[in-house]
This record gives sequence, C-alpha cells and structure tokens, in this order.
Amino acid sequence: MTPARRTAPVAPVTPLTAPVEDYLKAIYDLEQGGDPATTNALAERLTLAPASVSGMVRRLASQGLLEHEPYRGARLTADGRIAALRTLRRHRVLESYLATVLGVPWDDVHAEAEQLEHAASDTLIDRMARALGDPLFDPHGAPIPTRDGVVDETRHRTLADFPVGTRGTVMSVSDKDPVMLRYLGELELRPGAMVHVQARAPYDGPIDVMVGGVLRQIGPVAARAVRIAAAL
Repeated sequence: MTPARRTAPVAPVTPLTAPVEDYLKAIYDLEQGGDPATTNALAERLTLAPASVSGMVRRLASQGLLEHEPYRGARLTADGRIAALRTLRRHRVLESYLATVLGVPWDDVHAEAEQLEHAASDTLIDRMARALGDPLFDPHGAPIPTRDGVVDETRHRTLADFPVGTRGTVMSVSDKDPVMLRYLGELELRPGAMVHVQARAPYDGPIDVMVGGVLRQIGPVAARAVRIAAAL
C-alpha cells in the first residue's frame, strides 16, 4: 500500500505559547480518527476541565487556528495544521535524538520530549534530524513530519483487530503510557517486529501471538496499543 502522505504549506507562524501548541497537537492527533476533536475528548487528552477547554477552543478559533462547530467539535485550519506539524516534528525528532544519541529508554523519551519541544528552535531540530540521517519515524514508529510539512498519515489496524492466522509487521506503538511501553518492550513488540496471531481466547480474552519466533500472550488492552501492517 502506498503511504498516505499529506503536505502542509510552509508559511510564517506567529510564535505560540506552549499550551496553544499542546492544544493544536492534541487536536491533530484526535482528527486522525476522521472526526472533529470534541471538547470532552480534548479535556481527557489534556487532563483539563471541559469548561477550560471550551474557552481555549473559542480563542484558537478567533485566531484562525481552528474551525469550531458547537456540539460537534474542532478541526484545524491550514495555519493550525502547520503549527501542529511543526510541534510534532520537534517532539518526534527530540525523541529520536534522545533515544539514539543519548540512550534514553523508549518509555522515557516521550515525557522528556514533552518538556523540550516548546523550547527547542526549528534550527536546532533540523540539526538534530540531519545528525540522525533525517529519520522518517520516531522510536515508537510515529511518522516525523518533514521541515516542509510532509507527513505519512497511513492508518494501520491494531493487533487486537486481526484474526487468528494473520501475519504482519509492527508499525507503531502508542507512547501515551510509559508503563505500557515497558511492558510491550518486554514482549519485544517494537516497530519492525514480525508477528503471527496464533489464538484468541473468547470474551475479549488474551491473544497468543508469535513475536520474532517466540510465543507471547497479550491482553486486548495492550494489543490495542500496537498497530500492525498485515503481510500481503
């Protein structure tokens, strides 16, 4: 399958505060499911009160960074998308640099990058990316937007969605929960790992899966954090 790649036009962007960048990044992520980002979903993602989120959404809409339809949700405008992708680029390049150059464990790099992404300049991020050979994906398999706003937006199904007998390759894992990441690392479920679904217990029970030739058992919650490209 040809990767779905989208380009955001490059344009000057007024410097944004860290909270605004966090909002735009969260809205971008939620939009990848195909629907607008609702107030409740944003509040849960950012661990904020819905009333606070509603006020910020109205403010960002007035600044032309998103379009908001009451009771339906928010979508990024072209300018909002540019800003979101720049923040995502900084975050994911930082994760890659921390993991590759400094040896920071993959379950720690997300939190560290969250702290650094708002302070690092685009020039510094470009230098880091070049030093790494301009990687296309971060340590968790998430695509890294290019400096020109090109990003691979291919959506893969989760391990929990595949029937018995499916073979495939781990493409990405969720980086939202460091404890989950440590667990998945122990199971060798990292980007690039080859998997083969062997059995599924009924009633949402555990899944038996071969990972690199070793039989592993994983629960459905953890399986939903692993995205797979099925072998053709």
